[in-house]
Amino acid sequence: MDHHHHHQQQHHHQYDGGENDYMQQEDDWDRDLLLDPAWEKQQRKTFTAWCNSHLRKAGTQIENIEEDFRDGLKLMLLLEVISGERLAKPERGKMRVHKISNVNKALDFIASKGVKLVSIGAEEIVDGNAKMTLGMIWTIILRFAIQDISVEETSAKEGLLLWCQRKTAPYKNVNIQNFHISWKDGLGFCALIHRHRPELIDYGKLRKDDPMTNLNTAFDVAEKYLDIPKMLDAEDIVGTARPDEKAIMTYVSSFYHAFSGAQKAETAANRICKVLAVNQENEQLMEDYEKLASDLLEWIRRTIPWLENRVPENTMQAMQQKLEDFRDYRRLHKPPKVQEKCQLEINFNTLQTKLRLSNRPAFMPSEGKMVSDISNAWGGLEGAEKGYEEWLLNEIRRLERLDHLAEKFRQKAAIHEAWTDGKEEMLQQKDYETASLSDIKALLKKHEAFESDLAAHQDRVEQIAAIAQELNELEYYDSPSVNARCQRICDQWDSLGVLTQKRSEALQRTEKLLETIDQLYLEFAKRAAPFNNWMEGAMEDLQDTFIVHTIEEIQGLSTAHEQFKATLPEADKERQAILGIHNEIAKIVQTYHVNMAGTNPYTTINPQEINAKWDKVRQLVPQRDQALIEEHARQQNNERLRRQFANQANVIGPWIQTKMEEIGRISIEMHGTLEDQLTHLRQYEKSIVNYKPKIDQLEGDHQLIQEALIFDNKHTNYTMEHIRVGWEQLLTTIARTINEIENQILTRDAKGISQEQMNEFRASFNHFDRDHSGTLGAEEFKACLISLGFDIGNDAQKRTGMMDAEDFRTCLISMGYNMGEAEFARIMSIVDPNRLGVITFQAFIDFMSRETADTDTADQVMASFKVLAGDKNYILADELRRELPPDQAEYCIARMTPYTGPDAVPGALDYMSFSTALYGESDL
Repeated sequence: MDHHHHHQQQHHHQYDGGENDYMQQEDDWDRDLLLDPAWEKQQRKTFTAWCNSHLRKAGTQIENIEEDFRDGLKLMLLLEVISGERLAKPERGKMRVHKISNVNKALDFIASKGVKLVSIGAEEIVDGNAKMTLGMIWTIILRFAIQDISVEETSAKEGLLLWCQRKTAPYKNVNIQNFHISWKDGLGFCALIHRHRPELIDYGKLRKDDPMTNLNTAFDVAEKYLDIPKMLDAEDIVGTARPDEKAIMTYVSSFYHAFSGAQKAETAANRICKVLAVNQENEQLMEDYEKLASDLLEWIRRTIPWLENRVPENTMQAMQQKLEDFRDYRRLHKPPKVQEKCQLEINFNTLQTKLRLSNRPAFMPSEGKMVSDISNAWGGLEGAEKGYEEWLLNEIRRLERLDHLAEKFRQKAAIHEAWTDGKEEMLQQKDYETASLSDIKALLKKHEAFESDLAAHQDRVEQIAAIAQELNELEYYDSPSVNARCQRICDQWDSLGVLTQKRSEALQRTEKLLETIDQLYLEFAKRAAPFNNWMEGAMEDLQDTFIVHTIEEIQGLSTAHEQFKATLPEADKERQAILGIHNEIAKIVQTYHVNMAGTNPYTTINPQEINAKWDKVRQLVPQRDQALIEEHARQQNNERLRRQFANQANVIGPWIQTKMEEIGRISIEMHGTLEDQLTHLRQYEKSIVNYKPKIDQLEGDHQLIQEALIFDNKHTNYTMEHIRVGWEQLLTTIARTINEIENQILTRDAKGISQEQMNEFRASFNHFDRDHSGTLGAEEFKACLISLGFDIGNDAQKRTGMMDAEDFRTCLISMGYNMGEAEFARIMSIVDPNRLGVITFQAFIDFMSRETADTDTADQVMASFKVLAGDKNYILADELRRELPPDQAEYCIARMTPYTGPDAVPGALDYMSFSTALYGESDL
């Protein structure tokens, strides 16, 4: 069956109402969907049931949708039922034209309701065109059952969909998005019913996977209880992939109308109730207002006197309790009343508004309960309240000030009492009685610090008194105890002042005493030290041992000692003065009961020590006197011994000298024969031997001098050593001279030398000995040798015992002789067979030659030594070693005697004696 009937549109009604544009889309959609036979079947069933649900109100129904509307009569009836309007009178004729006329009347009516009837013609309906007929019925359903649905801002189809979604929203397993597949499981229908009539369906038992049961349940319940005919078959819905949208919409719209119809009945009842309720409510509000106003005014009347009570309390606690009560009133009791007052005003305004809106006369409260009366009463309450709060706070401030002052008083008093605690005991200490000066100074500093501390606390005491005064003026309830405490503090303060002054004086007094003592200590120390040193020096000097060698020296010591003794009275005076200082200290200590801690800090010297040392000095003086007297006697005795020795030595010395010269002359002058000379010499020898006792006596005196440890003697130049040497020389010389003469006699007799030859040798010797020294010099020796006809080419000169071999050799070399060791040794072996190192006249004679000493004299040699000695009267070994060849230097050092003159130094050698000895009368 071709459904494209566009060619039949020539006389169709076409209405273009702007607000119904959506109908155009619906139509296009309709025709396409009508292709599906399953949908057509569903539509046929649904539309038929829908038409019957209305037609039955007019006592009729249809069996076959395309047949029963062909004459137009039932169509017109259906429109009248559903619109509630009368249509034009139908044609009752049975002819086709009558039928078309009736159908057109119906179509015109539909068009008059603003519906576009696109491609629907009366002829097709009259001809029983099923699709056209279904399309027309759908248009009617759409216009009369669906178009007027309005949910929130949406209408028609969207409105119906939104209504379904709203109603099924609480059902989690229902999700309505369209009018086809969303309904297949049947839960959507069940949800709609359950939502409005929960008692009709046990929704909890339904299952999503059992659509047949769900659908049938819904359809049955709707038919039975909601007067909605069964417009769909469960099998059709389940069996179609996509159920017919128009069928579903039609059926669902019946639910909408069924439920919204119930609402209309409710609304009517509600309106009546509402009017009654307004009256009842207004009356209630009036009663409430009256009651509330009375209560509130009564509460205000009761509260104001409480707020106007201005009797103050004594203590902060009581006042704070009042404030607490007031705060409770503010916090707990008043807010509900504020709320009530506010509520009252709101209620009054609300009531008046409601009365005005519901056309009732305005409300007039009873006498004195007007809103303005309540406001005035409330203003009075607020005024009383403000005054009360100000008074409370002022009172509390006053009490707080008192409490604060009392607390401040207690605090300051406590601090002050804590500070003064123990201060009186401290000020009454007698610690200064046992203090040293440095301790006292420390105590004074500490006390000064305390005084400034005390002064600093003056302020607090004044503050305490001022606070007590203020508390009295403000009539503080506990004033008596405050005053008592304040009095105690002031009394104690005065007492501290007195004690401080007393201690200050005591400390200063003690300091002065200790400073005086300290000064005395210092003075004692300053004077005791030098005095002590003087005594120690004196003791040392008095006990000093002395060694003197002369009367003058001992007299010097005695003089010094006498001078020292003369200073003793002055020293004793100083000692008395020093002890006086010490006694002064003792007196101060005793008088003022100062405790002398320790001893004098400036010195370790004490009076006992001074006295002990002084006694020692006094004891040593007479001991020194005794020692000096004894030494004086010893020196006098020594002087006597010196003179005794000198008197003898001064005789013996010259005598020996004289004898030596006489013997020399005898051997030189050769008076008479050798035998005569010998006789003469033997007489000399006898007289010399007889002189021996004098020598022995001198030795005895020398022994005494040595025992007395006398080392010098200014009364003589002869020492015992000189005398001994001279005496031994004299004995030796006489013996040698006698021996020489005897040897000459032997020589003369043995060699046949005549007395004349002997005399000639001697004469030559004496001739060339021009200085009559008894010896020949080098030149003299040479001349003598030549005169004797002795060939002295390479032969060495030989000399007497005044010169040793080395000197002789040096002499020869100096004279220009070239002389070998062998030659010199030969000459020496002849002239000095005994190797004495000296050549005597006798040896000379034996050598048959003449020997001479140097032309030098003893004086010249001595002068030479003096040059070497740098003009001193003695020479030092080092000087000799520096100036002479080593052998000769050592010769001199070995033979020189120590020098004993007054200018002697250690190691001084006597070159004068040595020089004299070189030219002495005897062979050394």
